[in-house]
Amino acid sequence: MSTHPRVKLKEFLRGSVRLVRMTNLIIVVITQYFTRILLIGPRQEWKQILASPDMFILSLSTVCIAAAGYIINDYFDIKIDIVNKPERVVVGRYLKRRWAMGAHQVLNVMGAVMGFFVNHWIFLINVFSITLLWFYSERYKRLPFIGNLIVALLTGMTLLILTVIYPANRHLVLIYAVFSFFITMIREIVKDMEDIKGDAAHGCRTLPIIWGIRRTKTFLYLWIALFVVTLFIMASTLRNLTLIYLFILLLAPIFWLMYKLMLSDTRKDFRHLSNLCKIIMVLGLLTMLWA
Repeated sequence: MSTHPRVKLKEFLRGSVRLVRMTNLIIVVITQYFTRILLIGPRQEWKQILASPDMFILSLSTVCIAAAGYIINDYFDIKIDIVNKPERVVVGRYLKRRWAMGAHQVLNVMGAVMGFFVNHWIFLINVFSITLLWFYSERYKRLPFIGNLIVALLTGMTLLILTVIYPANRHLVLIYAVFSFFITMIREIVKDMEDIKGDAAHGCRTLPIIWGIRRTKTFLYLWIALFVVTLFIMASTLRNLTLIYLFILLLAPIFWLMYKLMLSDTRKDFRHLSNLCKIIMVLGLLTMLWA
C-alpha cells in the first residue's frame, strides 16, 4: 500500500509529459536553435548564440505557448480522444480538468510575458498565437481545412518569429518556414484520416468526413505536388544550388509518402503515414547543416 502514492505520482508525471507532447517541444527548441545558428548565423559564433539570453527566452516563450496549446486542445477533445486514442487520454484521468485549465493559463501568461521582455513585436505575435490556439481548440479544429491551416501556419511561425529580431538571411528562413507549413498541413490531414471515427461521432466536419477518404487523398496528392513545386521555385529564386540538390534528395521520402498514401486505408496505415511526415520534417531540419 505504501507504494500506491508513488505509482500515482509516476503516472501523473508520465501523463503530464504526454499531455504537453514533450518530444514535440524538444523538436521545436532544436529547430529554432538550428535555424538561428545554421541559417541566420554566423555559424562560427554558435557558442555565443547558445549563450544568448534573448534567444533562450524567445525559445522558452514559444515552448510555453505550444505546451499550453496542447493542454487546451486535449481539454476540449476529451470525448473525441476517448474514442480515437483512449490510452493517451490525460485530462480527467491523471490531471483534473481545472488543473489542466490552470496550467494552460499559467503557461500562456509566461509565454506572453517572456515575449514582451525580448521585443514588443514578439509579444504581439505570442498573444496572437495564444488567441489562435484557443479558437482552434474550441472551434476551428472541428471545421474542414481551417483547423489544419491554423496548425500549419503556427508551425511555420515558430521559425519566422526568429527573423523579427534576427533579420539576416530572412529569405532562407522563409523557405524552411514554408517547408514546415506544407509538411505540417499534410500531417494534420493524415491525422484527421486516422481519427475519422471519433471525429465523426462527435460532430466534427474535417475533410475526410465531408469529402471521404478517397477525395481527401486526391487533395493531398495535389497539395504534395504544390509543396514540391513551391520549394524548388523558392530555392531557384535564391539561386541556391546547394539547396536545390538537398531538396532533390528529399524527393525520395516525399514520393515514398505519396506511394504509401495510395495504399493506405486503415487507421494503422494512417498512423504510419503521420510518423513518416515527422521523419520528412526531421530530414528537412537536417538539410540546414548544408544549406
